[in-house]
Amino acid sequence: MPNHVLICDCLGSQRVDGDSLSEVTGLSCSACHTSLCDREIGAVEAALAQGDILVACQQEAARFSELAEDLGADQPGFVDLRDRAGWTEDAAAFAKQAALLAEGARAQPQARAMEITSAGTCLVLGAGEVAVQAAQDLAPILGVTLLMPEGWEVDRPPRGFDVVTGRLTHATGSLGSFETRFDALRQVIPGGRGAPDMTSPQNGALSSCDIILDLRGAGPLFAADAKRDGYLRADPGSVRAVAEAVLAASHLVGSFEKPLYVRLDTTLCAHSRAEQVACTNCLDLCPTGAITPNGEHVAVDPAICAGCGACSAVCPSGAISFDAPPPEDTFARLNLLAATYRKAGGTAPRLLVHDADHGAEMIRLSARFGRGLPADTIPLEVAALAAFGHAEALAALGAGFSDVDILLSPRTEREAPIAQTALANALAGREAVRLLDLNDPDALSDALYDATRGPVVATPALQMGRRRQVARLAAKTLNPGAEVIDLPTGAPYGAVLVDTDACTLCLSCVSLCPSGALGDNPDLPQLRFQEDACLQCGLCANICPEDAITLKPRMDLTDAALTQKVVNEEEPFACISCGTLFGTKSTIEAITRKLEGHSMFPNPDALRMIQMCDTCRVGAQYHSQNNPFAGGERPKPRTSEDYFSNRKDH
Repeated sequence: MPNHVLICDCLGSQRVDGDSLSEVTGLSCSACHTSLCDREIGAVEAALAQGDILVACQQEAARFSELAEDLGADQPGFVDLRDRAGWTEDAAAFAKQAALLAEGARAQPQARAMEITSAGTCLVLGAGEVAVQAAQDLAPILGVTLLMPEGWEVDRPPRGFDVVTGRLTHATGSLGSFETRFDALRQVIPGGRGAPDMTSPQNGALSSCDIILDLRGAGPLFAADAKRDGYLRADPGSVRAVAEAVLAASHLVGSFEKPLYVRLDTTLCAHSRAEQVACTNCLDLCPTGAITPNGEHVAVDPAICAGCGACSAVCPSGAISFDAPPPEDTFARLNLLAATYRKAGGTAPRLLVHDADHGAEMIRLSARFGRGLPADTIPLEVAALAAFGHAEALAALGAGFSDVDILLSPRTEREAPIAQTALANALAGREAVRLLDLNDPDALSDALYDATRGPVVATPALQMGRRRQVARLAAKTLNPGAEVIDLPTGAPYGAVLVDTDACTLCLSCVSLCPSGALGDNPDLPQLRFQEDACLQCGLCANICPEDAITLKPRMDLTDAALTQKVVNEEEPFACISCGTLFGTKSTIEAITRKLEGHSMFPNPDALRMIQMCDTCRVGAQYHSQNNPFAGGERPKPRTSEDYFSNRKDH
């Protein structure tokens, strides 16, 4: 928590009450300044000397950061109270200012990162003078290889870079670790007079590079190519686009820190068991191909992962979770915002979820030139919009927000947010969450001002725990008195319905269930099910040899979902020899009937062994006639007298 908060009314354009903010948030707020970035910058200098300050101005963050650097002081924190709250058509925005200030003052989690090193080896793809010129421009900075199309004639030796011809057939990797394969590859043979000679074509040639500059004017080499670090693609017909790509490539040399966006716990992954595929949610949605199958679980390539967060939102078990920041941090922010808003006198806040680029700029433009945000709409900036799934939306509603609006960015993949919004609304029992796909700041303001406010929970609940726990708690808070909520297909909550007439209690489903939702009884032939643990991954239905299992997406809000219940059971069979219970009566009797008259069971005694427990069956087999495991009669032991008698005989 900062020692001091500097507030400013920005030349009187907003109203900020420092004393009231201090009372609500518990922070030490300054008297309200009017020109901190200019005439009163001395107050910032004095505060920086004390250290650990928070400046309530985001617009001039660069100026204040430079001032701290010049003074040798710690960098201050920043929170935007003006564009997000003060500049609004509504008169009273104090409760929102208090909530935003409290949220901006909290400690941020430390992000994990990995180091990526690029030595500057660059592969330029293209044809004609555009590609040649790009290679020449980059040659003084990078180690350049220019790949020209198959059959291209090299009329003069290149200077400062290598030229090859051929066909790129495969490319994988990212910045610092691209792997490529070529067919019909020919290289320039140095030396000689006139046009240079070329080597013979070679297929399957392998190479590696740190950067790929694609000027072919064809389709991208990678899915979601804009998210692939180190891969730069430009239209060769656009001089500006090519120049920007060349400039960007020239800066990709050295060591870089790449955030580790997601955390993977393979022990929770429900991808497959015993070569039977179950959950593929993350594989189906990953836009960059960073997630791949790896045996019974999935693997994530952190170098390729672009941090869209969709995998975290759709993972039913929590095996993959967004980690920049983690879901627990988002839940804490939502609790703090809602609680502070209520403490400051607000009653029914709404939440606007947005990203740091498109959404933040839309809010700034709306505030400066339009109506701004309504006073009851609290903006929440997140690192990845697709990671804000149904659990996060429900957490906001359960914490005391009336509605949740998610402002999509043009670069946001739509599939996950659409499905997660439908799931959140089903669990909320109303249309409480909506997606805003807008690019006009005025349209954003109008959509927020014109929206109908929903109800607020009577008693907000503190949202804590894992995403599944939070979703369940919020659903109970939002649906008091409800017992079962039907959910859309693909929901990660639900029941397993067993056709008891078809089920033979083979328990294949129990042995493969990745979450332990299905269990057995070691003492009785029973199939048990705990609904709260079910991921609806479908593995049990896939593996069932009798097709006796179907899935029912729903959420049981009663305590019955937290305990095991018997979904199928049969009378056990008693061993005809010792009376020990084993197997099921119907199964043993069915097997006995089917094997009557079989060549392997020619007499009643052999058939009776099927009706014995393991111990008795072994004993009966050992003492039976024509026992295949029995040996001949054991010879009489030889004694000394036997040897002496043999000597006498000879």
